[in-house]
Amino acid sequence: MALIPVPRQASNIDKAIHVSGYRKTSPSDLIDLAIESRIARILKRSAIGGDDPFFVADLGQIIRQHRRWHQNMPGIRPFYAVKCNCDPTFLKVLADLGTGFDCASIEEMRAVLNLGVDPSRILFANPCKAPAAVAFAREVGVLRTTFDNIDELDTIKAHMPDAQLLLRIYANDEGAFICLGEKFGAHLDTTEELLARAWELGLNVVGVSFHVGTGATNPASFCNAIKDARVVFLQAERLGFHPKILDIGGGYQDNCFESMAPVIRDAIRAEFPNGTTVVAEPGRFYARSVYTLVCRVISRRRQLGSAAASGIPDMLYQNDGIYGNFMNVIMEKEIMEPHLLKVKKSKTGILGNHRTNEISEKGNERIKSTEHRYSIWGPTCDSTDCVVREVTLESEVKIGDWFKYRDMGGEYYQRLPSCFPLTILSLHEYHCHSIQWLQP
Repeated sequence: MALIPVPRQASNIDKAIHVSGYRKTSPSDLIDLAIESRIARILKRSAIGGDDPFFVADLGQIIRQHRRWHQNMPGIRPFYAVKCNCDPTFLKVLADLGTGFDCASIEEMRAVLNLGVDPSRILFANPCKAPAAVAFAREVGVLRTTFDNIDELDTIKAHMPDAQLLLRIYANDEGAFICLGEKFGAHLDTTEELLARAWELGLNVVGVSFHVGTGATNPASFCNAIKDARVVFLQAERLGFHPKILDIGGGYQDNCFESMAPVIRDAIRAEFPNGTTVVAEPGRFYARSVYTLVCRVISRRRQLGSAAASGIPDMLYQNDGIYGNFMNVIMEKEIMEPHLLKVKKSKTGILGNHRTNEISEKGNERIKSTEHRYSIWGPTCDSTDCVVREVTLESEVKIGDWFKYRDMGGEYYQRLPSCFPLTILSLHEYHCHSIQWLQP
């Protein structure tokens, strides 16, 4: 199997380490080796160390997720939701894999087009767009877009009369992390009127789209939306349109993807003929598991007096919080799982030619006499900046220790990271892994 090319953003690195000798090393172990090397570089520059958190991105995980998508959703082309994570290195790998892109703004379209992606691979999937955004899309050749209201049709007629339109219909999974039905989507009792207005304006409706919500868990929400989409297809055909595209949106989760996918496939097969083009808008499915975030403990507050007597956990302060890469703690009530990284002194690292500190999550170098309970806080002076309310760890945590947080690549609110000048390439199970340093 041919390996994908290294992204262009990685071509300017000052050092690349080819670790072909680690073919039997698991991706998680490679990430730990990368973290080990990065921490060693930080401590080599300064005994105090830096104050910034950093990401490690396993770009090979994108390939594994892409393969997983096509194994479970054959024939359904993914249009990655750029709003989920717009790191250009990440987008470049997806572009090389041939995915489409779901863009919701001028900035997102620019980010994708700057990678050399053909405009035909972009879906401007925002049903309520500013006139300037519609004009920009037409100027750069992005003609496929969505709508769900009358006024949007007037805007499109004025600024993109040759648009290829998808009518976004209402869909909702009440168990989703983020329900989108309240903001977007035309109800079935309005779709015929919207289609008639599009016909009256001489616009071209080529399909139907929906989105059941971010983090969907109920396959019935997809099935119901697919049935509704079929109703709208028939309405459009009766008016004289020739709809050919069904966009089933996003909301796919790692932990239930394999169980939901066959239900969705069967629903599509039951409602739509073979000639229908089916696309989707996965976001976190691709991005979430690619990125690992590493934070450092910058301060500690041990409880004294009555607080200690009553068992209130000691408090740790790290160099990132809810105003950085942990916004989902307050936006979606996500429970973060910190993994304490222990540093053993005077060990020669596996990666690179310099001496490094060996990292272990087992904490064998410290006495584990009792379990230690902590709350973990961000670096700001805001009392709402709490990352973890309570966690029990097997060993004591001190200032200068490090926490690892997995699956941190799919936070819609996270700041766009910039690349550190180091890439580690490895070969694992005949697939390409590319791990990059990233810092907010």
